[in-house]
Amino acid sequence: MAVDSNRLIAQLDADIVNCRQCPRLVAWREDVAIEKRAAYRDEQYWGKAVPGFGPGSASVLVMGLAPAAHGANRTGRVFTGDRSGDWLFRSLHRVGLASQPVSTHINDGLQLINCRVGAAVRCAPPGNAPTPEERDACAPFLERELGAMTALRVIVVLGNFAYQAIASHLGVRPRPKFGHGVEVPTVFPNGYHGALLCSFHPSQQNTFTGKLTEDMLDSVMHRAAALGKPQLD
Repeated sequence: MAVDSNRLIAQLDADIVNCRQCPRLVAWREDVAIEKRAAYRDEQYWGKAVPGFGPGSASVLVMGLAPAAHGANRTGRVFTGDRSGDWLFRSLHRVGLASQPVSTHINDGLQLINCRVGAAVRCAPPGNAPTPEERDACAPFLERELGAMTALRVIVVLGNFAYQAIASHLGVRPRPKFGHGVEVPTVFPNGYHGALLCSFHPSQQNTFTGKLTEDMLDSVMHRAAALGKPQLD
């Protein structure tokens, strides 16, 4: 029987939302949702674990670190409502992987095209710094996500944390040092010989300092879109 990727992903996303496995993360995400940031004081925060976004049938997967406290932890959609997401979705739109360049809230009409976006850790962590134990607690979700994506051909990892999580899970050996534009041949659970593409994370620390430019990010996303394009027989 053929695997229904979208059905498996829908069940995975529901299980992620209901997860309360890590006490520190549960307490933090819920406290943030109550205290809020002044600019969003009139909004209802999500305050739960944040699932991935995009079809399970996609061949491109983009993985970040974790939800932002006042971004995805507020909006309920990964990379939505923060500066990192502004950079990411503009780039995905420019290379044809997103229907629009902005992502402000969960009902803003954004659709991903042959692309799914997620994070190595599914809850907003204090100081944007999940522990290795919290990363490992999320590993079964990652395993299910990769297993469900039967068309997967390329994973873009945004930052070293996501790179280490994905590479460790896939058993990548040897594991090249992380660096922007590094491309690592990888065999995915579907048996496809694809690649991990490394990019600096579009955090304000990287974008404000010029460590990551839009052209640099677009270059990696263009490569991902090309590798993810279905091959004609």
